[in-house]
Amino acid sequence: MHPLSNPSESNAGSNGIRAGSPARLAVSPEAVGALPAEFIKRHRVLPLKMGGGTILVATAEPGNQRVIDDIRLLTGLEVEEQTVETAELLEKIAESCQVTVEQMIENLHPDRAATAEGKNLHDIEVMANEPTVINLVNLIISTALRERASDIHMLPFEATLQLRYRIDGLLQEKPPPPKNLHAALVSRIKIMADMNIAERFMPQDGHIQINHRGARVDIRVGTMPTIYGESLVMRLLEKNSRLLTPMELGLDRERSELMTRLVEKPHGLFLATGPTGSGKTTTLYSILQGIYAPEKKIVTIEDPVEYELAGVAQIPVRPTRNFTFANGLRAILRQDPDVIMVGEIRDSETAEIAIRAALTGHQVFSTLHTNDSTGAVTRLVDMGVEAFLISSSLEGVLAQRLLRKICPLCKEESPVAKSVSDKLHAMGARRVEGIFYHGKGCEECRGTGYRGRIGIFELLAIGPELRELILQKRSNVELKAVAQKTMITMHEDAMLKASRGITSLEEILRVSSGDLLE
Repeated sequence: MHPLSNPSESNAGSNGIRAGSPARLAVSPEAVGALPAEFIKRHRVLPLKMGGGTILVATAEPGNQRVIDDIRLLTGLEVEEQTVETAELLEKIAESCQVTVEQMIENLHPDRAATAEGKNLHDIEVMANEPTVINLVNLIISTALRERASDIHMLPFEATLQLRYRIDGLLQEKPPPPKNLHAALVSRIKIMADMNIAERFMPQDGHIQINHRGARVDIRVGTMPTIYGESLVMRLLEKNSRLLTPMELGLDRERSELMTRLVEKPHGLFLATGPTGSGKTTTLYSILQGIYAPEKKIVTIEDPVEYELAGVAQIPVRPTRNFTFANGLRAILRQDPDVIMVGEIRDSETAEIAIRAALTGHQVFSTLHTNDSTGAVTRLVDMGVEAFLISSSLEGVLAQRLLRKICPLCKEESPVAKSVSDKLHAMGARRVEGIFYHGKGCEECRGTGYRGRIGIFELLAIGPELRELILQKRSNVELKAVAQKTMITMHEDAMLKASRGITSLEEILRVSSGDLLE
């Protein structure tokens, strides 16, 4: 975060109270260490900096003379108060006073840490319930949530245990926990997820539900055996988080209105396409939220259910019990639905049932793994779906990717580097010139220059000309040539967002790999 500005004496009252900017609190570790952590938490005061015989403290309730006197007594310094909002203050106190994963791992010296090597199952279970292991697991999870991570990866190698968080789509490596705690850490997480700790040679899935700062968080756990032990991934899903509207996801007003017209048709198939992790399911949730009405029965079948939607019947698939997308979809059609969402079309059987449902008076939404919007048509044909069924049922396709957004606190203008322009040109784009933007890195974005993500989209509306080409089984190249007469492509959308300072050209290069420009 940016450091506090140093206001002039005229901005501070006679009682030493400053007006604060809570979003720009900069905390000096030396100042925090001047007061006991218990005192800071109990009185809700946070030392910010020291200098010139004065200590500056942040507080939501300035003017408490008893607290001021105690700080003066403990530090030997005069006290100046900075007024901030309570929520921001508590967040910063929690961040400044708690033990970090790095500190805890540093304290677990390999020579002193207990080891799980060579121990039997009972010994490992005992270790998994020791306070040190419990606290380390809790700290790993809470730190990941605070850093806005979507996934936690724990991967064992011969001599190390790698810990990484996926933040804004990219993995960031963290200080590794002691390798000899690997079995105990995995066992602890398995116990929390109600998994079988005795099974270490087959993949397992589990589920943890926790409360973090008043929000419910669901954690999906998956383990996989490797040559050096079990690797583990935890997917973090905040259930209380608000679903975004299409415009908040990154669609402009014109295409958002077009998509609304497409998804409000009384029947037909609408697809969201893109690679894994491109936000397809989130987009469909946003659409369902927008079309929900009490007079509509909306049913989803998903693997797994990621977010709970009010008023929507959501069904998880259970492959171990032969409850697949295809079987579930057949059962849903007997439940008199108006709107159906199928988490993913993975096979020809599911595709054909979904399309026939769209032809018999249902709104059907689903996802496909394709590089672009017109690729959805050829993908369905490859699955064995008849061209006349696709032509008759498909109403629209939204292809998407996710790009990291430039951090607003450290964004600055940046001329286009020749190497970047050359790479884009080599991939098929026109040469770019002028001023674009990048993030130079700050505390808020942890030096990456990026904070958060936004979607880039191409929205394909199926009109009469395209329906005829689909019926004639034309190639993807021909379909794309016709579609691009009226469609904004993902590359064009990305370049527009870069020119507006939302993302950078380097980020476009990282995500596209040329497929956005084809």
